[in-house]
Amino acid sequence: MLISSAFAQTAPAATAGGGNLMSSLTGMMPLVLMFVVLYFIMIRPQMKRQKEHRAMIDALAKGDEVVTSGGLVGKVTRVSEGFLHLEVASGVEVQVQRSAVAQVLPKGTLSTGK
Repeated sequence: MLISSAFAQTAPAATAGGGNLMSSLTGMMPLVLMFVVLYFIMIRPQMKRQKEHRAMIDALAKGDEVVTSGGLVGKVTRVSEGFLHLEVASGVEVQVQRSAVAQVLPKGTLSTGK
């Protein structure tokens, strides 16, 4: 025989009921703890940033100076439901999606050169 009788005698007996449930709960504890840490370190701050960005986009108005995610800097001339018209130079106007706005600059940041 390959298994000695000493190993066979020391093997734990199968328990029925409550003991097995408690051991499975303690085995899942590290997984639950990892999810909680992941939520507070990664998911919650990302949701907060998305909420702030949405509020910034909703508050855009004509005359605001903005920077898009592509690096385009301009002044908002027209606002529609999904798009903005930015004046990037004197007489040059481009249309961008509202969600492309990365940052609203303080008033007077852009010099128009007039």
